[in-house]
Amino acid sequence: MKKERILYGLPAVEHEKLQRVQNIAACLITGSSRRDHITPVLKNLHWLPVELQITFKILLLTYKILNGQSSSYLTSLISSYKAVRSLHSSDHLLLQVPNVMKATYGQRTFSYCAPKLWNSLRKSLKEPETNYL
Repeated sequence: MKKERILYGLPAVEHEKLQRVQNIAACLITGSSRRDHITPVLKNLHWLPVELQITFKILLLTYKILNGQSSSYLTSLISSYKAVRSLHSSDHLLLQVPNVMKATYGQRTFSYCAPKLWNSLRKSLKEPETNYL
């Protein structure tokens, strides 16, 4: 069985390597020089930097899970946060962030990083009636 690797939480050195590959691909596609500034080239292609792409994909998958557009095995990885008492944040669509044993690898799992990233979004982005996708 093939295991998917999650790129969230990789060291900066690894993100830089992936970013260089993306930058070279953008130059090849657009025919621009490697000496040109890459940011306008990436914007022209509508490509997010690698680190933001990783975050976006995790959040998009989380959105799909919460709105019934994903498989059951992914749905089982996250759960809603249930406050013990009534709080102002009760209507903020928060997810339960599990405790992890290993700080380095445990925080890179989908079941940890998806709720953490989701909870960091502002409320208006989490509401299903918004049409951001």
